[in-house]
Amino acid sequence: MEDESTDLEGGQHWNPAKVGAHWQQELERAQRYFKSWHDRCVKIEKIYLDQQSDQTSAAKRRFPMLWANTAVLQPAVYARVPQPVVERRFKDADPVARIASEIVERNLAYTGDEADLDSIMRAVRDDFLLCARGTVWLRYEADFEPLDMGVAPSNLPVGGLPGEMGAALETIADERVCIDYVHWSDFLHSPARRWKDVTWVARRVPMSGEEMEKRFGREAMVSGAAEAAGSCKGESQAERAENEGKTHVWEIWCKSENYTVWIADGSPVALEVSEPPLELTHFWPCPRPAYGTMSTSSLIPVPDYVYYQQQCDEIDLLTRRINKLTDQLRLKVFYPSGDGAVSPAIEKAMRPENDMVMVPIPEWAAFTDKGGSKAVVTLPIDEVQKVIVACMAARKQLIEDVYQITGISDIVRGDTQASETATAQRIKSQWGSIRIRDRQAELARFARDIIRLAGEIICDQFQPETLMLVSGIKLPSMAEKQQVQMQMQQIEMAAGQAAMRAQQMGQPAQSLPEMAAPELPPQLQQMMAQPSIDEVVQLLRNDSIRGFQIDIETDSTIEPDEDAEKQRRMEFVQMVGGFMQQAGAMAQQNPMLVPVMVETLLFAARGFRAGRQLESMLEQVGAQLSEAASAPKPEPQPSPVEMLKLKTAEVKAGAERRKAELGVAQAQIEHRATLDQARGEAAAQALQQFQAQPAYQ
Repeated sequence: MEDESTDLEGGQHWNPAKVGAHWQQELERAQRYFKSWHDRCVKIEKIYLDQQSDQTSAAKRRFPMLWANTAVLQPAVYARVPQPVVERRFKDADPVARIASEIVERNLAYTGDEADLDSIMRAVRDDFLLCARGTVWLRYEADFEPLDMGVAPSNLPVGGLPGEMGAALETIADERVCIDYVHWSDFLHSPARRWKDVTWVARRVPMSGEEMEKRFGREAMVSGAAEAAGSCKGESQAERAENEGKTHVWEIWCKSENYTVWIADGSPVALEVSEPPLELTHFWPCPRPAYGTMSTSSLIPVPDYVYYQQQCDEIDLLTRRINKLTDQLRLKVFYPSGDGAVSPAIEKAMRPENDMVMVPIPEWAAFTDKGGSKAVVTLPIDEVQKVIVACMAARKQLIEDVYQITGISDIVRGDTQASETATAQRIKSQWGSIRIRDRQAELARFARDIIRLAGEIICDQFQPETLMLVSGIKLPSMAEKQQVQMQMQQIEMAAGQAAMRAQQMGQPAQSLPEMAAPELPPQLQQMMAQPSIDEVVQLLRNDSIRGFQIDIETDSTIEPDEDAEKQRRMEFVQMVGGFMQQAGAMAQQNPMLVPVMVETLLFAARGFRAGRQLESMLEQVGAQLSEAASAPKPEPQPSPVEMLKLKTAEVKAGAERRKAELGVAQAQIEHRATLDQARGEAAAQALQQFQAQPAYQ
């Protein structure tokens, strides 16, 4: 389609007439491609809704085998709304990815509730079981309001300002992801063998005149829908009543040319041609349809009813035959009439009300000569009863054949025998559901693709305020955190300047109260510990980082056990309790193992969905325990008894020390006295010797 678009000032300009003519041909080609499947699905839907013809007469009665099988399979393949599960792809300690996963999961849960995803999935399930294909369509909507600049507008000249200066500034007031159910007959795509080879997809939307004028404008509506006056008709009276006053408009997404087209059914002129409003990873605004039985040669599915339609026709034939024979199971009495053969009183007494047929025989003599011997003769019905029993047995065997074809076991239908053992029923329950597991997995895959597509739109389009408002998680912005950091830096700088002035004045800095280190309030500490909303949005906006760090799945769409969630929580509590009991004893013996035990606990908790809410708290407590274990321990303080013993020992030691000191002092005194005595004796002896010398004499 290179001739349909030309560059115009760096942009794209498409010719609506050429684009419309091309896409009318493409739509007609796709409708011819799916015509046999479409006609088959119309017949199957009429059989399912019992809209074939008047079913009151016995000749038109049918056995509702299709409805019965569909009613059994409906809760088996889908029973509850899918719950979004957004997890980190690698279960590591990444606070930004963890809080981003929590925000996206809460937004997806809110989106599913607002869009009524459960009813949409049930409609897709019914199309999937009846026609072997179910589809939805996702779109992004936003409500705008004028931006309040706080300044009154000035008086503009007539005509306003030229260009964008005259346009009023607007801001997003509300935004949402819409999930639209698409009927099986309103969805088309290019003929292909595999979904990856599809080049365009389209859905048909009935729109009234007001809706078209609001969406495309008056001129586009008049030019594009003038030739589409007959597109509002339908095949049945109900369809014509639904489409009265509406025009069918096709919304087409062309992947090969990277644009979208809106065109009225039957109109050669496109209503709108533009670039895709959403930049999605796989381009399509819809997931791959939920397909039933298909071959590898085309994307035309085969409804399951096709494979046992002949058996159902035979069942209907036997049902009509049984009903006709059942009508014959009435007492039929033959009696003579006229000429006083039977008195009027007896005839009146034998006259039936409803369930008995009286047949008068005028030529009674001839009738009795051929076999009748009594005044009143009844018609034998034993042979009719035998035929009815045989027909019912044949019909029962055909029903069993249908169950064998469809794979619907008696366990799935809730039918069992009291003589069967519990082991036999468990084996039948295990193997009886194997053939429907693929259908369960297909609908679970379809629900996962819906949630992933909605998550991608939320990550790419939603404003930070909307993400926090819907999720209920309040995160600080980067500007707020920087403002707090600047305030802390200013306080630290003021404290440093005060300390320098105190030193210059010769005053010790510790004596000033303003010298204390500033400490943040608990709320600000918690705010600074959280990642900012800017970091979260940056992660969500980046496709490559988001794909590596966030994984979106769904919880099971089939009916779970009632105590499944309770059991998961109890297992988590038991796991944490047992681990903490063992880890406490090990930590007392060897504190160096505390970091290893903390990481082990986090590894185990990340495997439980119930543990994600406590993961942040466990990380904080684990960090505190690891820090406390690695810090040097103070010397152990003695107990009060030991303190008393130490005091007593100190007193005794002091007494003994004083006693020893007194002994030393006494010994010193005695030693001095001995020395003084020895000196006196030595002096006296020396004096005597001196006097005894001759010179002295």
